[in-house]
Parts: sequence; structure tokens; C-alpha cells
Amino acid sequence: MRRDEARDAARGAGRPHGGIRRRTLAIALLAVACHIGVAAQAPARDARPTASTPKPAAPAVRTLDWEALIPPDWDPMQDLKGIDFDILSDADPRAIEALSRLRKVWDEAPVNPGLAGQRVRLPGYVVPLEETRDGALKEFLLVPYFGACIHSPPPPANQIVHVLVERPVKGVRSMDTVWVTGAMSVLRTDSYMGVSGYRIDATQVAPYTQKPPR
Repeated sequence: MRRDEARDAARGAGRPHGGIRRRTLAIALLAVACHIGVAAQAPARDARPTASTPKPAAPAVRTLDWEALIPPDWDPMQDLKGIDFDILSDADPRAIEALSRLRKVWDEAPVNPGLAGQRVRLPGYVVPLEETRDGALKEFLLVPYFGACIHSPPPPANQIVHVLVERPVKGVRSMDTVWVTGAMSVLRTDSYMGVSGYRIDATQVAPYTQKPPR
């Protein structure tokens, strides 16, 4: 996509495919325009529920949108303000240096520490990292827009979630849209597909629907 096409897309952009809301459409368009690129342990025997010990209620699940992962005072475009890419060619050293600087800033993007330890539910697109021999998904990145990390460069680290599944998931392919439910950690991980600022230890991966799964 050329820069002028990306600008036109930005003017007329609507809701993302699948109804997943995000504030990061500008990030996706900018990336295209600029050509950047503990195992569960069984409880102790004396701690198991008995007839006189009610089983603790499961923690409430918080449904997130992607904006919740971005600190409110962080501007992902800060380092590009004042740069007119229309007058720079892709080979211009000034453009190459600016985009390299921006990539470093995005890989080190700040996260929302208030999400640590919460049980959350988040929709997004799948970027596979590891599969079993029979093709079941063991580990993947969750991203907010189609093509991120595959057809376009990775978004900021606070817009990438590293997902580890409790049990391998079958029938999920690259760029499928899913709901992921599990415990959220604030943990930066550098994978070959991008740097993630969060991790979810997923107990459920379900096909995306506008109404979140229970």
C-alpha cells in the first residue's frame, strides 16, 4: 500500500473486521504507510473442599478492549511528529533512522500495571508461535488488527499479548479472530514475531462473536 492510499484509508476507516474495537487503527495504517516493520499444582490434601468447606467462587472475569492496555498518557506517534514522510523516499537515511527509532520506542512501549493478576477476556487476531505435531495451537500472539506481525510490522508491545494455552487448541489458524480468557500478567517477551508487553495464561480460547463467551 502506498502512502497516499494509506492516508485515504485513514480518512474513511470504519470499525475493524469482526467488530473488535480498538484505538490502534492509526498505528496499523502508519505501519503500512511507512513500511516498518508455572504449571498448575494440585491443592494440598488438607486444603481440598469438604462438605463443611465451601468451594471458593471463581474470580470475576473482566472483559477488556485494546485501549485498556495502553496507558492514557502515552502517545505512540510522539516520535514521528514533525516528520513529513511525503518528502522522504524509503531509502532516505532520515526516514530509515526515524523508523528505527520508532521501532525501539514501540518495542519498549509502557503497559498498564493495573491489569497484572486480573482474570480477563480479550478479543483479537491470532499469530501462531508454536503448534503440536497434529497442528493444535500451544502458544500464540494476540493482536488487535488483521495482518499485524505477518502482513505488516508488529504494533507497539502494549498492543501485543503473548498467549499460553492450558490445553492445545485445534482448528485455530493464523489471523482467526478469537476470545481469549485467562490470567493476565505484565511480562515483556521477545518472540520472532514481535515484542509483547503482556501475557495471558489462557483457560479458554473461543471463536470470536460480538457477545463474549461465558
